[in-house]
This record gives sequence, C-alpha cells and structure tokens, in this order.
Amino acid sequence: MDKSEVTAILGSWEGYELDSGWRAADGREVRLRLRGVAGSGVVCHGCGSTATGVHETTWRQVRDLPILGARTTILVPRRRVWCARCGPKLERLSWLEPYARVTNRLAESVARLCAVLPVKHVAEHFGLGWQTVKEIDKAWLKRSLGPVDLSGVRMLVMDEFAIQKGHRYATVVADAQTKRVLWVGRGRSRKEIRAFFQILGERGGRQIQAVAIDMNAAYELEIQRHCPNARIVYDLFHVVAKYGREVIDRVRVDEANRVRHDKPARQVVKGSRWILLRNRENIRSQEDLVRLDELLEANQALATVYILKDDLKRLWSYRREGWARRFWDHWYERAMASRIPALMAFANNLKGYLHGILAHCRWRLHTSLIEGINNKIKVIKRMAYGFHDDEYFFLKIRAAFPGLP
Repeated sequence: MDKSEVTAILGSWEGYELDSGWRAADGREVRLRLRGVAGSGVVCHGCGSTATGVHETTWRQVRDLPILGARTTILVPRRRVWCARCGPKLERLSWLEPYARVTNRLAESVARLCAVLPVKHVAEHFGLGWQTVKEIDKAWLKRSLGPVDLSGVRMLVMDEFAIQKGHRYATVVADAQTKRVLWVGRGRSRKEIRAFFQILGERGGRQIQAVAIDMNAAYELEIQRHCPNARIVYDLFHVVAKYGREVIDRVRVDEANRVRHDKPARQVVKGSRWILLRNRENIRSQEDLVRLDELLEANQALATVYILKDDLKRLWSYRREGWARRFWDHWYERAMASRIPALMAFANNLKGYLHGILAHCRWRLHTSLIEGINNKIKVIKRMAYGFHDDEYFFLKIRAAFPGLP
C-alpha cells in the first residue's frame, strides 16, 4: 500500500499528501507529516485567485480526527503565497481555516457532540482544552445560525428568565407561530431590550400584530414605541400568580395574625398556603381536599379570595370582548364589595391592565411557550455548569429552539 492509498483511507488533505508518519509507543497518539502535492496550484485566501508563487512556508501542528482511537496530530507546511492583488497571504484550504489549530472535520465533530454533551465532556473525549472546544462550538454556532431572520414575524412572545443568582435576568423573545427563539439578551429594562427592536427595524415593527407578555411595564412601553400596530396580550399564568402573591398570601397572613391567640386555628391557616394556591382539580389527595373545604367553610375572607381567584381565570375563556368586559365589571364589583383591602387594591391595579386581558379574546396568545423554553434553558445551564460568556450561552439557546419546520 503506497502513501496515496493511505491518504485515501485516512482522508484527503486538499493540496497535500502524506509524507511520513509514526505512532507513539503506547499507541495513544499518531503523528503525520504532510507535504505539498507537486504541480497543485495554490490559491490566495484573500481574493481566491491562483497565486504566482510561494512567499514563505511555516510548519504548523494541527489536530485532526482520531485514527483508530489514537489522538492524531498532523504537521502541515503552511504556505504563504504571493498574490498579485493582495500581496503575501495564506493559501486557501478547504479543510483548514487560517490560523486554526484543528481541521474543519474535527471542528465539525466537536460542534455536533457539543449539541448533546457538556463542553467539559467533549474536551475530555477529544483530548482538547475546554476553552478550545468552547471557541470551536461558538464559531460553529455563529456560522450555522447566522443573523436572525425576522421577515414574516407577526406575533411575539416575550418573557424573562433568571440568568444568575441575585435577581439578574435575561429576556427571551420568540415567534409565537413557529416557536423559534429570535433573540436573547441580558436584562429586562427598556434600554436593554431595545436592541431587539433595533434589529427588528421600523418596517418589521409595523408588521407585528400582537405580543404576549407578563405585566412588565418596560416591555409594554418598548412595544408601544416600536410596534405601533401591536396589541398587548397579558398572560393568564402571570396574572394569577400575581393574585396569589398579592391577595391570597396577604389575606392568609392577616387571618393568621387575627387568630394568633388560637394556636391550632393559626397553625391551620399558616399551613394552608399551597392548598390555596393550587387549583382544586390539581389536588389529588382526598385529605387535602377535605382540609381545603374545612378551611374555606371556617374562614369567609379566604373563601372569598379563593372563589374570586377561580372566577378571574374565566376572563381568558371568552372569545368576544363585550362579554369579557361585562364579566370583568361583575367581578370587579364583587371584589369591591368584599371590603378586603388586599383584594380591592389588586382589582384597582388590574383595572389598568384590562386592555391586555381583553386582547386575549382575539389573540389567543400566552407565554406558556416561553415557560417551556425557560425550563430547557435551565437544563442547558446545568449541563454547562453555568455560562460565563453571554454570547455563547445565547447562541446555545437559539440553537435549541430553531422553530417548527
């Protein structure tokens, strides 16, 4: 078997052929030495034209795919050509990028494995440095994802997720129709999310018809500024969660303090938080159902806020704004008639957000899509033991949610 046949088996290196090779005594490493193929033209990396000659040659050590499980290193006489247009330039190679220390096929294998394994494990598998693997994967993601295409986007979903401890957040924007992540950025203020709308542009902003968000004033103000034709749609999950924090928890604490001299009764009220926050249909334990019924029968204030919580959800079931508005008026009157301060304050505050709730009658949008994305983001973070490079982290998120085919 001659060297050309060996080269054909191991894989070709365009413009080069195998000159010599040797294997370490322990069999764990193979080193190959290449030489330029006589008569093959050299191409300028700058302009792509055939060069008139070789300016200089520098030996470079490059990692390639393992051969029979052995780490493979090749020695390449990297040629700097003389180009009539560009002057001295590296030659263009299909299998090796300028100044790269790994071949393109090894880089591709590394990137594909990084899609399913943490960077640390991929680095150990190939015997590469963690930083090297991370930079390979990052460059691969940039090339494969490219600039985000916002053409044809009509409906958006926006939400925040915790990126680090200490109330540090990032914002994720997705296409509500294709479930494709369009943009991820650190922060949740108007200034920080404005970068997305700048990418969207004035024309793209006018094409947005509806955006589902939580009751985040910064999000709404930026949407109104850049998307004049968009309707704001408030999500059921966030409104009900806010009701639980501001009404049910407050009333539960007030009622526990009211009966503080009756320790058994106080203990029952204090320990009822999760039962009150859960939907009745989601309570599987018969014992918990009995506890809930006894609690609501014994405490009028808790019974009132619990019933009004379930009724509030019905607002998102209407298809016509007129019917939804009449239901809201009735619900608001009941909240005011309860004379429960926390409930009255919540109702008055929610009144200012009614436009976004009623918009759900036409635009059946919700942020559950983003909640699913946020859950997967947590998995991505755990796999990487956290990310110190925002750009890389956000590229991984975009790659994980390419959208429906």
